[in-house]
Amino acid sequence: MKTKNNFLTFFFSALMLTSLACTIFVGGPEYTTTTVPVSTEEVQTMQTQVEQALVAGAETGTVTLQITESQLTSYIALKMQEQTSPPFTEPQVLLRNGQMQLYGKIDRGMFAANMLITMNVSIDPATGLPKIEIASADFGPFPAPEGLNTAINALIGEAFTGSLGPVALGFRLESITIADGIMTLTGRIK
Repeated sequence: MKTKNNFLTFFFSALMLTSLACTIFVGGPEYTTTTVPVSTEEVQTMQTQVEQALVAGAETGTVTLQITESQLTSYIALKMQEQTSPPFTEPQVLLRNGQMQLYGKIDRGMFAANMLITMNVSIDPATGLPKIEIASADFGPFPAPEGLNTAINALIGEAFTGSLGPVALGFRLESITIADGIMTLTGRIK
């Protein structure tokens, strides 16, 4: 009888410890089936394209730049890897139907959920830089983080101004178009 009690105690203890070690998925939006690859080469390619567009723009006065889903996904993924406690992991950026969709995974202790932030990208008339407005945000059962809009704007703004460097001050966006996996930015050098 005592062996049976010891066995049951051991069994339930092992079961409890196993359940504590597991992560429980609690929902959220359906994660994209499209997998956008992440690589440092994509970020380098984006920076090279920016430099080439600016060189061409210096001659013509007009700058046109196309940024792909893979380039944005790679940039955001690498930025998240630099953080000790990123707000989300496994970012996937889709550029479709005039909107930017940012998918990710959120881990809060032993709970995990999918997230989807759908954004409208326009131009800030005062600065001539990209302006991000969140159209919708779904974090599953988790509340939206404080300052989400500001954080997303800062991240995308950093991608834009960081890529353009000091030339960003002498550059003014005129249009942004998002379709079929590509964001096309057109502007003028002041």
